[in-house]
Amino acid sequence: MGVAGKHFPSHAADASNSNDAAPAAPTGAPTGAPGVTAHSDERVRKESWYGHLLNRPEFAAISGTVLVFLVFAIAAGHSGMFNLDGVMNWSQVSAYLGILAVGACLLMIAGEFDLSIGSMIGFAGMMVAIPSVYFHWPIWAAILFAFVGSMLLGALNGYLVMRTRLPSFIVTLAFLFILRGLTLALSIMVADRTIISGVGDLAQADPVTNFLFHGVALHGLFTALAHMGIGTLLDNGKPLVPGIPKVLLWWFALAAICAFVLAKTRYGNWILAVGGDANAAKNVGVPVKRVKISLFVLTAFCACLFAVLQVADIGSAAADRGLQKEFEAIIAAVIGGTLLTGGYGSVVGACFGALIFGVVQIGITYTDVSSDWFRVFLGVMLLLAVLFNHYVRRRVSQG
Repeated sequence: MGVAGKHFPSHAADASNSNDAAPAAPTGAPTGAPGVTAHSDERVRKESWYGHLLNRPEFAAISGTVLVFLVFAIAAGHSGMFNLDGVMNWSQVSAYLGILAVGACLLMIAGEFDLSIGSMIGFAGMMVAIPSVYFHWPIWAAILFAFVGSMLLGALNGYLVMRTRLPSFIVTLAFLFILRGLTLALSIMVADRTIISGVGDLAQADPVTNFLFHGVALHGLFTALAHMGIGTLLDNGKPLVPGIPKVLLWWFALAAICAFVLAKTRYGNWILAVGGDANAAKNVGVPVKRVKISLFVLTAFCACLFAVLQVADIGSAAADRGLQKEFEAIIAAVIGGTLLTGGYGSVVGACFGALIFGVVQIGITYTDVSSDWFRVFLGVMLLLAVLFNHYVRRRVSQG
């Protein structure tokens, strides 16, 4: 069974090697004689470099990213969008979505969806804010509680999908409303409000939380660069861009790990296999249920990580956080080359899809175009990505 450029082993392969092998060349036949060279074997097909690029799931997203950068270089090249502070603005938006897109991408490759991750963001934020502010937990304990609670809910999502065999779309849609309702109800019941402030000060005071989730990294380097004339220095002697936001480092680390797992490990082959044909994968020993449940746990982890970074950065939690983020994560994954039917996709492509999203969302504010057109552009990009992915799928299925 060939899945997304990877080959999953099966017993049929041994049979084909023994029974369907090409006839041996006659003894003494000269090398390079007609009928003997590898090029004459109809089973050996040489692919052009262009065809090879088209078969890469991230090709469309990378091409789209280049096109988007060219458009904004022309339309907003002198507006400050590509200055250091402008780059940090749109890259930070891309990073937040990119964290969600990585988890959504792997789950979609496995043939499932999680529509609850947007609501999970708001719920996880409250799991951090309420215990730390109202019950006086240490902030690190509240964050640990949020991660454990979110991942258990993700496991419950996956278990219900596997146990009931209902479409994941329906199960996670139910959790979308359940978690959003719980977030509103609990915040009103405990705090009598839907926004809880004061979390940022607690995060900054705790050394572990401050190091992992709050503020920026490489502050000293950016200060030195600003004094050297690389970057803008404010009147108070501080750089306009104090460092790299922590969310960018988390995004890069998470994307690198997941891309490696998908491309280079047996677990990555399992993800591709269960998305391509779950029954065939099960028949050759792939633990289909375990793989899918673990990916639901991953999407919940990504949603909680988003929430923790956002709460530490903004300093507050709100019940309406994460609204429609589940759809934006799916859009980023689809733009990145992930098929809605599963079995094919790329973590790198999903990251480029998130980058396109961030560049357009922030870049449009640097132009004279109304920001109302942002959703129109996003819809057009989604439609083009689906059409291109459909074309790629036909190429892959036809060999």
